[in-house]
Amino acid sequence: MSQIAIKQIKSRINCPAVQKRTLDALGLRKMNHTVVKEDNPSIRGMVKTVHHLVEVTQL
Repeated sequence: MSQIAIKQIKSRINCPAVQKRTLDALGLRKMNHTVVKEDNPSIRGMVKTVHHLVEVTQL
């Protein structure tokens, strides 16, 4: 499968708890942290939840 790189570009401060848990589940711990995940519907759904906090690029 293809992979995507997810980078946190905005702070999680003042975000709802659901979005903070989503960032934790994606493995994003702090600003400018990047993780590589497989491109599947479950990951895409998580990214959609926090789309305003992250940047996604195809690998």
